[in-house]
Amino acid sequence: MKRQAPERAKREWLRRIEAEYRSAAVTQHLTLWLIQIGASPDLIQAGLRIVRDELAHAELSHRTFVAAGGEGGPALRRDTLELHRTNEPLEHDVARVCVDVFCLGETVAVRLFKELRERCKQPVARRALDRVLRDEVRHRDFGWDLIGWMLESPSADAVHAIVVRELPSYFARIRGLYAPAGAREPTPLTNDEMAWGLMPLARYAAQVEKTFERDWVPRFAKIDVDARAAWNASG
Repeated sequence: MKRQAPERAKREWLRRIEAEYRSAAVTQHLTLWLIQIGASPDLIQAGLRIVRDELAHAELSHRTFVAAGGEGGPALRRDTLELHRTNEPLEHDVARVCVDVFCLGETVAVRLFKELRERCKQPVARRALDRVLRDEVRHRDFGWDLIGWMLESPSADAVHAIVVRELPSYFARIRGLYAPAGAREPTPLTNDEMAWGLMPLARYAAQVEKTFERDWVPRFAKIDVDARAAWNASG
């Protein structure tokens, strides 16, 4: 009889299915906003391609979940599968999503998935991580291309001010997700769990720090934003 994967591995891959659906929905909604503000056609096409990528990631994650012995599917919270407008111009909301989800979230995801992939030995999980890692590089670049385009638009001054003002809260969210202060594993991960593509919390925190130094500081500097000041203000 084939030995099932550890329960923690099944739960994690189920969570990843949900996360990929959420990413697809958020990017689809953002792409609609890009159409509405008359964004560059190449950015719109890139957004639509990312939606297809995320759906493919969800399918690969589901295959891994099933191969691990999982049954059923994720319980999707529909209120998390859309973006919400403020009372400000739409361009401002586009900038917020771009920086929070892509310049931060997708940029750190490249390093996180690279680290997850390094210790993954199960073929079905490794294939999923191979595809995700390959695509995340393009998703990261989309975010920086989009914010660059917005900083050359008529809304440039307002967009820049939003990034400077709100970046500390975005950093705080990322740190809370991947590097919460004092967080510890309930029980240490086993080699079997890491072979299914799991990673200790300490390695998540280390990759966030590496992303900050090697990616966020220089990339934000190119758009005249002091990432160190925002990081220090994020707590």
